[in-house]
Amino acid sequence: MIQKLVSPISWSANAAAWSSLILRLTLGLLMLSHGIPKLINLINGNMEFGDPIGIGAPASLILTVFAEVLCSILIIIGLWTRLALIPLIITMAVAVFIIHINDSLGTMEPALMYLLSYCALFLLGSGTFSIDAVLKK
Repeated sequence: MIQKLVSPISWSANAAAWSSLILRLTLGLLMLSHGIPKLINLINGNMEFGDPIGIGAPASLILTVFAEVLCSILIIIGLWTRLALIPLIITMAVAVFIIHINDSLGTMEPALMYLLSYCALFLLGSGTFSIDAVLKK
């Protein structure tokens, strides 16, 4: 009886669309809470920031702000989602495998969760409820 009410195909399509929306909004908004303070530092000329890959603190800060602020906004609205995820995946990979590599799992965990969640969203795509979907039509 339940199978007649909800077909597995429509449930899967709806679940993927809603899952993508939930992931985009959650990851994007939460990452903005990390990126906005860095953006404020950048605007105020405070270039104190780590240099984990040897390109200089100002360049590292600018690239991190680009990823954590601009790319997060693109993910929230669902515009160029997969492209916007690439800088975020790189940023979190640097955080996990360079910055926190010798730290405890508890310290590394947030960056690792972001990294794996961004990878999952990259595979899932922006979904039905996104500007990407509107542009495809």
